[in-house]
Amino acid sequence: MRKYIIPLLCYSVIILILVNINDITDFLAKTISSNSVLTIAKGNDYTKDYDFLFVKNSKDYTPYSYDDLIDILYSVINQGWEEFTFYCPSEYTDCIKDAAKLSKDELNLTHINNFVHPYNSFDTLQTSITESGEITINIVYLYEEAEIKEINDYVDNVIKNLYKEKDDDFENLKRIHDYIINNTKYDIARNDNGESEYKSFNAFGPAIEGYATCNGYADLMAIILSKLNYQNYKVATTSDEISYESNGHIWNALKIDDTWLHLDLTWDDPVSSDGKDYLYHKYFLVTTEEMLEADSGNVKIEEHNFNKSIYQEFKITSEN
Repeated sequence: MRKYIIPLLCYSVIILILVNINDITDFLAKTISSNSVLTIAKGNDYTKDYDFLFVKNSKDYTPYSYDDLIDILYSVINQGWEEFTFYCPSEYTDCIKDAAKLSKDELNLTHINNFVHPYNSFDTLQTSITESGEITINIVYLYEEAEIKEINDYVDNVIKNLYKEKDDDFENLKRIHDYIINNTKYDIARNDNGESEYKSFNAFGPAIEGYATCNGYADLMAIILSKLNYQNYKVATTSDEISYESNGHIWNALKIDDTWLHLDLTWDDPVSSDGKDYLYHKYFLVTTEEMLEADSGNVKIEEHNFNKSIYQEFKITSEN
């Protein structure tokens, strides 16, 4: 009799395991995840070591809220990592749902991308999420190493020839602002039909080819500002904030003497109907109020209607 009992017990255990295999593997995965030790690599040369009001560098990469997920995502991009895995803690019951929501929020991802150094901005970002709460981020970055080298050579040359230690921020940045505009044309073809022979959508266009859209202007200026140790990011108005047909707009923000100011190369380099080249300073180191004043006139302009809940440094400035 005993020889039949043992096999029956074994079969019963096997059947029990098979019936509950999903629950068991989920439990094991959660147990493993909760005890996992994250491997935190060092950030690359373009990592920003300062925080913003909307996004901050994560301390331990364990999320307990939606805002923590945003900070972790920003931190991973900001560090220049190509892949990173972190885990949802049991205390954060909506972690998986919130992570899935953030991964599909292309608008928010675009805004987050504006706070990192252009060389660390992503071209594509994919997030995989398991039922146990293991979250893996895979990033393909916008710039190739060969492009970075050429742009850096250009930036070093610009700073060497135009930035003078004896001059103040206004004078130095004005020379750089004017130099870029005088040596760059707006890429009308890419703006009109989305296609162009130039890489005008990033810093390579204005730096090497002499053509740019607003993205290219903003990236090049952001690279220069970071090289000169100015705290900065890019500000974007999306089509959602504009009442008429528009693809949106992007420009630079930087901090000088504890004050955040706008700098818009694109709008200081207007496309003219007479074919002549013009250079303005209407959008050079201006407050939000001054920028909107420059927008005022007979034609309704909404390209600078940015979201102050994202770019919060200017919300604080305007309230003061």
